[in-house]
Amino acid sequence: MDIPITKKKITKSNIITAAGLLTIITLIAFIASSFDGRSKLNVDAERIIVSSVEEGTFQENIPVNGTVMPISTIYLDALEGGRVEEIFVEDGTIMKQNEPILRLSNTDLELNLVNQETAVYNLLTQMQISRNAARQNTINKLYQKTDVENELIEADRIYELNKTLYNENAIASHEFQKAENNYNYQKQRMAIALQVLQEDSLSTTQELKQSGSSYVRTQKALALMRKKVDDLIVRAPVDGQLTSLDAQIGQSKNKGERLGQVDVLSGFKVRADIDEFYISRIYSGQSGSFIFNGNDYNVIIKKVFTQVTNGRFQVDMHFESEIPDGIRRGQSLKIRLALSDEKSAVLIPKGSFFQKTAGNWIYKLSDDGKIAYKVDVQLGSQNTEYYEVLSGLKSGDKIITSSYENYGDKNELTLDFTSK
Repeated sequence: MDIPITKKKITKSNIITAAGLLTIITLIAFIASSFDGRSKLNVDAERIIVSSVEEGTFQENIPVNGTVMPISTIYLDALEGGRVEEIFVEDGTIMKQNEPILRLSNTDLELNLVNQETAVYNLLTQMQISRNAARQNTINKLYQKTDVENELIEADRIYELNKTLYNENAIASHEFQKAENNYNYQKQRMAIALQVLQEDSLSTTQELKQSGSSYVRTQKALALMRKKVDDLIVRAPVDGQLTSLDAQIGQSKNKGERLGQVDVLSGFKVRADIDEFYISRIYSGQSGSFIFNGNDYNVIIKKVFTQVTNGRFQVDMHFESEIPDGIRRGQSLKIRLALSDEKSAVLIPKGSFFQKTAGNWIYKLSDDGKIAYKVDVQLGSQNTEYYEVLSGLKSGDKIITSSYENYGDKNELTLDFTSK
């Protein structure tokens, strides 16, 4: 017996189920195709900066900020304390050497000068009295010597006369003996007189020498005291411009206190602050360059101050040849300081991409320029304009050097040119 076959009807529910299954399968296929090992992102081509990898001359340098300063600065300190009585010039005045700047008063110092002068005059008077007394004493001894010498001559005459008479038996022996004794006595007196006169001369010479030395020392002390009083008038030590004058009429200044400075205007130098990271690579003789009024100028390091303050140290630079016209004290200069010699290298321009990648990778454009994909790179030294490429790129490659901040970790960027 045949069994009748009933034909199944396609219901609306069956159609909906089939459509749902087809949608799910299509979605799964799309997701599977999207995760082929690369995450992608569409990027507006107008919002990126594309740069070329080039081969050229490279020199490692760092940017430093320098300040123009006078070639030399002489500081004005109060050699003696006192009260400001007069100010002869204003801050900024062009000074000549020894021209007065201000005057201080110091009553104690001036009184000491008067006392010192009095002491010198008293000593000079005493020396004159002593010299006169010594001279009179010498004169007296010379008179005594003259008397003794005269008596010796007379004793010698009588002795010779009596000697002749005695030999002729004209006088007694005791007369002759008396004349001989007197002669010998006068000779001894003469010898003593000469010795006393010699000792007196040595004593007088020594006394005068000591008095003279004392007088010279006192005169030096007086000269020093006069200089100290004269130092109350502060003068310009050299030709230059007076700056940073810090004094007011009636103000008291202590000894050694800074009053101002005089800047020598015969030339300029540049003082720059450098990060302590580079302290081992900075030395005298290194060169740098800067642009001023559209022209290039070179400077050279003359002195390195190795003291580090707040993570920075300073250097003094001198202009290598001519000083730029119109340059002024206090101007700021942006200097490119060379840290190496020039060499040939593969280079990429500096850009904001480095903040995201730290130089470990970069987006490189495909040959058609429509896709940018990650490539690993190794960067070396840098200067104010370029990074040195050690590996991962070659000359002629195109790369994105603008910021990667909005790209996340995408492996590929699809460049959208439709907005152009």
